[in-house]
Amino acid sequence: MRIAIPVDEQSMESGVCPSFGRAPHFLFHNTVTEETYYLDNSAVASQGGAGIRAAQVIADHGANVLITPRCGENAEEVLRKSEVLIYKSIPGSARQNIDAFIAEQLVLLSDFHPGFYGHEK
Repeated sequence: MRIAIPVDEQSMESGVCPSFGRAPHFLFHNTVTEETYYLDNSAVASQGGAGIRAAQVIADHGANVLITPRCGENAEEVLRKSEVLIYKSIPGSARQNIDAFIAEQLVLLSDFHPGFYGHEK
């Protein structure tokens, strides 16, 4: 299973970024092989639609699961169509969130906010 997490730094000890679409990086972790890699978020500087672009990157990289504190409705739609499950992150590092997911301690994210296109952050 491949897990994706928006992170502030390219480290397993990084905190989970509070903004999915505007996260500086994405961490991808394969729970079978234990391989981890990072990808710079090219959507971070987008004027609008950053969440949608970020969601497409997550799907394109074959993630089965996204762990994030929040997600917009438009990004959620892209992820749902790509069959990516979205789990609510817990306070702590990316590693702690992966461990919590594996231990089945995370819950599915159920509250999706409207997009921020055209609004200030």
